[in-house]
Amino acid sequence: MGERVMIFIDGSNLYHSLKNYFKRTDLDIGKFCRKILQKRQLIRIYYYNARVGQKQEPELYKQQQAFFDGVNSIPYTELRLGRLVYTNQWPTVPPYEKGTDVQLATDMITHSYKGNYDVGILVAGDNDFAGAVQAVKDNGKHVEVALFGKQGTSQQLRMVADRIISLNSRLLKDCWK
Repeated sequence: MGERVMIFIDGSNLYHSLKNYFKRTDLDIGKFCRKILQKRQLIRIYYYNARVGQKQEPELYKQQQAFFDGVNSIPYTELRLGRLVYTNQWPTVPPYEKGTDVQLATDMITHSYKGNYDVGILVAGDNDFAGAVQAVKDNGKHVEVALFGKQGTSQQLRMVADRIISLNSRLLKDCWK
Protein backbone atom coordinates (compact mmCIF):
# COMPACT_ATOMS: atom_id res chain seq x y z
CA MET A 1 0.00 0.00 0.00
CA GLY A 2 1.41 3.35 -1.04
CA GLU A 3 0.59 6.75 0.36
CA ARG A 4 -3.09 7.68 0.31
CA VAL A 5 -3.61 11.08 -1.28
CA MET A 6 -6.43 13.62 -1.28
CA ILE A 7 -6.30 16.58 -3.65
CA PHE A 8 -7.93 19.88 -2.71
CA ILE A 9 -8.38 22.31 -5.60
CA ASP A 10 -9.25 25.99 -5.26
CA GLY A 11 -11.13 26.17 -8.57
CA SER A 12 -11.21 29.92 -9.06
CA ASN A 13 -7.50 30.22 -8.27
CA LEU A 14 -6.78 27.46 -10.79
CA TYR A 15 -8.97 29.07 -13.43
CA HIS A 16 -7.50 32.57 -13.06
CA SER A 17 -3.93 31.27 -12.88
CA LEU A 18 -4.39 29.26 -16.09
CA LYS A 19 -5.82 32.34 -17.77
CA ASN A 20 -2.99 34.59 -16.57
CA TYR A 21 -0.05 32.25 -17.15
CA PHE A 22 -1.18 30.19 -20.14
CA LYS A 23 -3.94 32.28 -21.76
CA ARG A 24 -6.15 29.17 -21.80
CA THR A 25 -8.38 27.35 -19.32
CA ASP A 26 -9.10 24.02 -21.03
CA LEU A 27 -7.18 21.92 -18.52
CA ASP A 28 -8.28 18.30 -18.21
CA ILE A 29 -8.74 18.12 -14.43
CA GLY A 30 -8.56 14.31 -14.42
CA LYS A 31 -5.25 14.17 -16.30
CA PHE A 32 -3.91 17.04 -14.21
CA CYS A 33 -4.71 15.23 -10.95
CA ARG A 34 -3.16 11.98 -12.18
CA LYS A 35 -0.02 13.95 -13.03
CA ILE A 36 0.43 15.48 -9.57
CA LEU A 37 -0.67 12.24 -7.88
CA GLN A 38 2.20 10.38 -9.54
CA LYS A 39 2.05 6.67 -8.67
CA ARG A 40 0.30 7.12 -5.35
CA GLN A 41 -3.17 5.98 -4.32
CA LEU A 42 -5.94 8.52 -4.90
CA ILE A 43 -8.61 8.62 -2.21
CA ARG A 44 -10.57 11.63 -3.45
CA ILE A 45 -10.38 14.93 -5.33
CA TYR A 46 -12.27 17.89 -3.91
CA TYR A 47 -12.89 20.74 -6.32
CA TYR A 48 -14.09 24.03 -4.82
CA ASN A 49 -15.83 26.72 -6.79
CA ALA A 50 -18.67 29.22 -6.65
CA ARG A 51 -21.71 29.02 -8.85
CA VAL A 52 -22.25 31.93 -11.22
CA GLY A 53 -25.64 33.66 -10.95
CA GLN A 54 -28.09 32.24 -13.49
CA LYS A 55 -30.06 35.51 -13.54
CA GLN A 56 -27.02 37.77 -13.69
CA GLU A 57 -24.82 35.84 -16.15
CA PRO A 58 -26.94 33.26 -18.01
CA GLU A 59 -24.32 32.52 -20.71
CA LEU A 60 -21.45 32.05 -18.26
CA TYR A 61 -23.79 30.00 -16.06
CA LYS A 62 -24.39 27.55 -18.93
CA GLN A 63 -20.65 27.23 -19.66
CA GLN A 64 -19.94 26.71 -15.99
CA GLN A 65 -22.61 23.99 -15.71
CA ALA A 66 -21.01 22.13 -18.60
CA PHE A 67 -17.63 22.44 -16.87
CA PHE A 68 -19.07 21.21 -13.54
CA ASP A 69 -20.61 18.21 -15.31
CA GLY A 70 -17.12 17.39 -16.59
CA VAL A 71 -15.63 17.65 -13.11
CA ASN A 72 -18.45 15.50 -11.69
CA SER A 73 -17.70 12.77 -14.23
CA ILE A 74 -14.12 12.31 -12.96
CA PRO A 75 -14.00 9.22 -10.71
CA TYR A 76 -13.64 9.91 -6.97
CA THR A 77 -14.25 13.62 -7.40
CA GLU A 78 -16.48 15.83 -5.27
CA LEU A 79 -17.60 19.24 -6.44
CA ARG A 80 -18.00 21.61 -3.48
CA LEU A 81 -19.81 24.80 -4.40
CA GLY A 82 -19.84 28.06 -2.49
CA ARG A 83 -21.74 31.01 -3.85
CA LEU A 84 -20.97 34.19 -5.71
CA VAL A 85 -22.35 37.34 -4.13
CA TYR A 86 -23.47 40.08 -6.50
CA THR A 87 -23.58 43.52 -4.86
CA ASN A 88 -25.75 46.35 -6.13
CA GLN A 89 -22.61 47.76 -7.83
CA TRP A 90 -22.76 44.83 -10.25
CA PRO A 91 -21.89 44.69 -13.18
CA THR A 92 -19.35 47.49 -12.52
CA VAL A 93 -18.01 45.57 -9.54
CA PRO A 94 -17.52 41.81 -10.09
CA PRO A 95 -19.16 39.39 -7.65
CA TYR A 96 -17.10 37.85 -4.85
CA GLU A 97 -16.91 34.27 -3.60
CA LYS A 98 -18.45 33.36 -0.30
CA GLY A 99 -17.52 30.33 1.76
CA THR A 100 -15.32 28.35 -0.63
CA ASP A 101 -11.94 28.96 1.07
CA VAL A 102 -13.33 28.18 4.51
CA GLN A 103 -14.93 25.00 3.15
CA LEU A 104 -11.64 23.88 1.59
CA ALA A 105 -9.63 24.56 4.76
CA THR A 106 -12.23 22.82 6.92
CA ASP A 107 -12.33 19.73 4.70
CA MET A 108 -8.56 19.50 4.56
CA ILE A 109 -8.26 19.64 8.36
CA THR A 110 -11.27 17.39 9.06
CA HIS A 111 -10.08 14.63 6.72
CA SER A 112 -6.62 14.79 8.25
CA TYR A 113 -8.07 14.26 11.74
CA LYS A 114 -10.19 11.38 10.49
CA GLY A 115 -7.02 9.80 9.09
CA ASN A 116 -8.51 9.69 5.59
CA TYR A 117 -5.23 10.55 3.86
CA ASP A 118 -1.46 10.50 4.34
CA VAL A 119 -0.66 13.30 1.89
CA GLY A 120 -2.86 16.27 1.11
CA ILE A 121 -2.16 18.12 -2.12
CA LEU A 122 -3.43 21.68 -2.11
CA VAL A 123 -3.84 23.34 -5.50
CA ALA A 124 -4.07 26.99 -4.51
CA GLY A 125 -1.98 30.12 -4.25
CA ASP A 126 -3.65 31.94 -1.39
CA ASN A 127 -1.49 32.61 1.66
CA ASP A 128 -4.68 32.41 3.75
CA PHE A 129 -4.36 28.62 3.51
CA ALA A 130 -1.02 28.59 5.37
CA GLY A 131 -2.71 28.10 8.76
CA ALA A 132 -4.77 25.15 7.55
CA VAL A 133 -1.66 23.56 6.00
CA GLN A 134 0.18 23.96 9.31
CA ALA A 135 -2.73 22.38 11.22
CA VAL A 136 -2.68 19.36 8.87
CA LYS A 137 1.10 18.99 9.31
CA ASP A 138 0.70 19.27 13.09
CA ASN A 139 -1.69 16.35 12.79
CA GLY A 140 1.10 14.21 11.32
CA LYS A 141 0.17 14.42 7.63
CA HIS A 142 2.25 15.63 4.71
CA VAL A 143 1.11 18.55 2.60
CA GLU A 144 2.23 19.34 -0.93
CA VAL A 145 1.25 22.64 -2.48
CA ALA A 146 0.83 22.93 -6.24
CA LEU A 147 1.49 26.51 -7.26
CA PHE A 148 1.74 28.77 -10.29
CA GLY A 149 4.17 31.64 -10.52
CA LYS A 150 7.68 32.60 -9.56
CA GLN A 151 9.53 32.00 -6.27
CA GLY A 152 8.26 35.31 -4.90
CA THR A 153 4.58 34.34 -5.05
CA SER A 154 2.60 32.83 -2.16
CA GLN A 155 5.58 33.12 0.19
CA GLN A 156 3.85 31.83 3.36
CA LEU A 157 2.36 28.85 1.55
CA ARG A 158 5.75 27.98 0.09
CA MET A 159 7.36 28.13 3.51
CA VAL A 160 4.78 25.95 5.25
CA ALA A 161 4.45 23.27 2.51
CA ASP A 162 6.38 20.01 2.84
CA ARG A 163 6.88 20.00 -0.91
CA ILE A 164 6.15 22.44 -3.74
CA ILE A 165 4.82 21.23 -7.07
CA SER A 166 5.56 23.92 -9.68
CA LEU A 167 2.73 24.20 -12.15
CA ASN A 168 4.61 25.18 -15.28
CA SER A 169 4.18 24.45 -18.98
CA ARG A 170 6.42 21.38 -18.73
CA LEU A 171 4.28 19.78 -16.02
CA LEU A 172 1.02 20.69 -17.75
CA LYS A 173 1.99 19.89 -21.33
CA ASP A 174 -0.06 16.69 -21.65
CA CYS A 175 -2.87 17.76 -19.31
CA TRP A 176 -4.86 19.89 -21.77
CA LYS A 177 -8.13 18.81 -23.35
